[in-house]
Amino acid sequence: MKTFWNERYKATDYIYGEKPNAFFASKIASLKPGKLLLPAEGEGRNAVFAASLGWEVWAFDFSEEGKKKADRLAEKNQVSIHYEVSDTSDVIYDADSFDLMGLFFAHFPENVRATFHRKLASFVRPGGKLLIEGFRKEHLMFSRLNPKAGGPKDERMLFSLDMLREDFPDFEWEQLEAVTDHLEEGDFHQGESALVRAVGNKRKQ
Repeated sequence: MKTFWNERYKATDYIYGEKPNAFFASKIASLKPGKLLLPAEGEGRNAVFAASLGWEVWAFDFSEEGKKKADRLAEKNQVSIHYEVSDTSDVIYDADSFDLMGLFFAHFPENVRATFHRKLASFVRPGGKLLIEGFRKEHLMFSRLNPKAGGPKDERMLFSLDMLREDFPDFEWEQLEAVTDHLEEGDFHQGESALVRAVGNKRKQ
């Protein structure tokens, strides 16, 4: 998978565009800037946007090519982000240290997904927020009809609402919904898509 993403991110253009994910942009606009974590951040579009709003942004991805493009995008927009090359199994941050975490199309293999989700959740402080957008299991129908819709081709890597409830037991959900929407994000998220969108609040201890 690392080789796959390095090859994909080598493209000159930003394959998912330079603009932030629309759901992310709509939600973060109303939040007071703080410390943000963006796992599996790819080419850095969400990280750079958040930094432009005054957030202290930490991000990681296992693709060296993704980091190169994220750094270039940050320089272009004259912002600073903390971006490291790391796998979720190896990354280490202080527990309860982030005000917000965003998971955007961060799909993990079934055998590690729940473990990774709970590890990442531990980095969010009590009272902090979690934003999620990703493909749900019904998305396979859309990606078969339209390859540009993107997303994993293994149904076990796709989301359901119950799956998110189980993987993030320490969060109360102010929004947790299955939607069908039209994505326009670069060349690889184009067209009708089956999505989950979530806003969670970590319970205070």
